[in-house]
Formats: sequence, C-alpha cells, structure tokens
Amino acid sequence: MLDQILRRTSEFLDEMPKSVRKKKGQFFTSRETAAFMASLFDTENLSGTVTALDPGAGTGILSAALIDRLVSENRVSDIQLVCYENDSDVLPLLRENLEYLKQNSSVKIDYKINEENYILSQSNDFEGTLFAKKNPEKYDLIIGNPPYLRIMRKSEEAESMPTVVHGAPNLYFLFAAMSLFNLKDDAEMVYIIPRSWTSGEYFKAFRNYFLYYGRLMQIHLFVSRDKVFSQESVLQETMIIKVKKTDVTPDKVVISSTQTNNDFGDIKSIGVPYDAVVNGDNLYVYLPTNDEDVRVIQVVNKYQKTLPDEGLKMHTGIVVDFRQWNELKKEPGKHTLPLFYSQNIRNGRVNHNPSGKEYDWIVDSVPGLIQKNKNYVFCKRFTAKEEKRRLQCGIYLAHDFPEYRFIGTQNKINYVDRTDKKEMSLPLTYGIFALLNSTLFDKFYRILNGSTQVNSTEINNIPVPPVEDIEEIGEQLIEADDLSTETCDSIMMGVSYNG
Repeated sequence: MLDQILRRTSEFLDEMPKSVRKKKGQFFTSRETAAFMASLFDTENLSGTVTALDPGAGTGILSAALIDRLVSENRVSDIQLVCYENDSDVLPLLRENLEYLKQNSSVKIDYKINEENYILSQSNDFEGTLFAKKNPEKYDLIIGNPPYLRIMRKSEEAESMPTVVHGAPNLYFLFAAMSLFNLKDDAEMVYIIPRSWTSGEYFKAFRNYFLYYGRLMQIHLFVSRDKVFSQESVLQETMIIKVKKTDVTPDKVVISSTQTNNDFGDIKSIGVPYDAVVNGDNLYVYLPTNDEDVRVIQVVNKYQKTLPDEGLKMHTGIVVDFRQWNELKKEPGKHTLPLFYSQNIRNGRVNHNPSGKEYDWIVDSVPGLIQKNKNYVFCKRFTAKEEKRRLQCGIYLAHDFPEYRFIGTQNKINYVDRTDKKEMSLPLTYGIFALLNSTLFDKFYRILNGSTQVNSTEINNIPVPPVEDIEEIGEQLIEADDLSTETCDSIMMGVSYNG
C-alpha cells in the first residue's frame, strides 16, 4: 500500500513546482524514512481499535507507512485515522490515497480528513481558554512531518500558542507541541523535525513544555544533512524523535544514526543516560553518538556554574558592516578606529593585519558602534562544516593597540567580556581562551549544536570551572608561552578536570 501511495505522490511532485511547495514549508517524506518512522512505535500493547493522527498529512505517506506496519503485525482490528490537511493542491490526492488504503487493507479503516488549520482549530484547547472543549480528542499514535516554515511573531498561529513561543517561531515546533497535547497518556508520537529546537533561547519555551509533558525515548540523526529530503534538495539538520507522553523519565535514550535516509539497514545506536541528553536549566538536548561523546558531556557537567555566573559573558560583535557603510573607512585617519573581523583571528591571537575586507576602519563618532579597548577573547561566529574545529578563538590584548581608547567589532565574531565592564586580567583572558580552545569544549559544543554557527547564548550556558581555576589555567598558559590546543588541553585538564 505504501508503494502505491508513493507512486502517486511522485506523479504529484512532477507536476507541482518545488518553489511553490517551499513557500509552504512542504517537503515530502521518502519511503525509507516513512517506514523507519512507523517502525519506531511500541505496538505490543495495542489491540482492538487504535486511533491515529497524521497532522499536516500531505499525500498520506506517513499514514500509509503506519497502516502498513499495523496491518502486517495483525494486532489490531480497526484503525481510526484522522488527517489534518488544508492545502487545496494536495487534498484531492490525499482523499484518493486514504480511500485506496481503506479499500485495500485487511484491517477495517475509518478515516477523516480535517481541512481546518491544525494549530488554530485547537489553540483554545491547548491554552485552556474559556472556549476549550471539556474532552478534546486524544490519540494512541501520532506520526508527523510538519511544515518547516518560519512565521512572524505576530502571526495567528504564534499568537494562538503563547505557552511555547518565545522569539522567532517556526511552524514545526508549534505542530510538535500540539501533537504532544493530542496524545493520550503513555502514548507515543514520532516526528521528523529540524535539529534547531535542541538548544538556543528562541526554543526555550517550547522545550520547557515539550520536555515537561513528554520524554524522549529515541533520537535518530542523519550524518549527511543533504540526504534526508534528497528528492527535495533540502539542506537541513534533521532528526527523527520518538516521544512518550509521560512524567516517568527513562534511564536511557536511544541515540541512533545513519548516513542518509536510505540506509536504515546500517543503523548505529547507543543507549545514553537521560540526564546526559537533557540537561541544565535551559533543558538543552545533547546528541552524543558514541561513548566518547557521553564522557565529554559528563566531564563538562562536573561543574554547575556558567560564564555569567562567574561574572563573564560572551557577546556578539556590534558592527553590521553592510548596514553601516557611511561609518566605515578604507584607511586609518583622524577619528577612525580599527574594526576587527573574524579574519583577524589567527593562531590564537588577534591582530589588525588587512582582513581581506574592503573596510578595516570605522569612525569614532557613533557611540553605539564602538566599545572600549580592553582585553577580550574573540571567537568566530561562523566556520565551514568541514573545518576541524567549531570554536576558533583568539586573545585580544588592549596593550597591542595602545593608541586607541575604543575599537569596533564586526558581528561575525563573538567576544567575552566581564559583566561589570571592568577589564579582564591577563590570566583570566588567557584562561578563558584555554577553555574555548580546548578539545573538550569544542567537542561539547559540537554535541550541543550541529550547525556551523557559534551562538553566544549557548556558550554562556556551558558549565565552566570557578573563576579562580580559570585564572590559574591562564597563568600556566602564559608561562608555557604556547597557545596550541594540546597545551590548553594539558593545562586545563590538570587544573580543573583531573578528578
């Protein structure tokens, strides 16, 4: 049955321009991915009538995969399927496909297509307003590939679910939160979604809800991010999650992975302690794929305090150069200051050699674009996927530029400063550099964030040793006169991570 649905979907894709579907955030699931997602459900206790939900059903690929699985196991006698879909282009094919499933299944199938907006039609129930139903419908199984689409903070969908929205919303996490709400207690949902929700401030409200009412049971990762929706040419860090609606935390989470979406016969998996996956006040979700990754998480989490707790903070550079052309200069002169780019971070230090940019200087007349010339640790915000390190840092020392009271930092770098705005001491500056330049912190950050962007909010939430330890590390690094990662590793592990 699934193959027939996929054949019809392929014909639909040939006729529907990809640009049209992209505007809707609409990407269709491959056969292998759909079958794998359906295989993740624990169906041992299912019998008789089973209720299933496919929100954002598209052409019904995931519904077909789930029905194929349930029929093949011969455990249930009746499947009651509800699909949400309001795309008029897709609806005719969805109706044909669900009718095909009904007519060709050995198990009784009753289906309903709900053409309402999945989010708006249930927002009162979700938020518990005066208009909420007393007994909203709940389901035994939910399988979903939600739309991946950023929406405005003032959009109807975002404003209808304020419990889970903070900052810039995306439809995919609104769908995921609503689906968890739609589950029966102790029931499971399987979703394929982007990885971005696992960390960062924008997703904090969603994580607080999602990981309070549900527990992660399995996370499946794709090593090659361009091979998940390969037919769609989508470059996206994507994952499959299995979540159970329960307040009972499992001992372990299964973290599995494959290279692509068509090699599920070669799955690598590891059982990871739950508190090594979901950790900290911000409920970041870490994604270790081997025992070494688990060890890294446990070693870093030896400490509880963060940079802000120790009076330090990473910020993002101030100058957005393409918006400030009038303030930028090609040459030094009166009332101009050096502007630093990520290209000025070289071999652990920060210089002001030509960056390769057109403008290496900025005027001193706009206070909001400049900062005091004092000791900092700079860190590149963006690196290439294939680069060996994600955290690439350099020590900036004020005495290297004694002729300037102020400097400029372009916003493709981050910088660490004291929260009281006083200058960091030399040992403290070197110590912070050693932490960020270490193998331990680089590995930890890669486990936390799969993207190539270094997010200052995430760095500010990494546990760090006490500031006294950081200064001791810095003093030893100054004495060693060697900024290599190997030296940073040796000193840092000896001072702070030797027990």
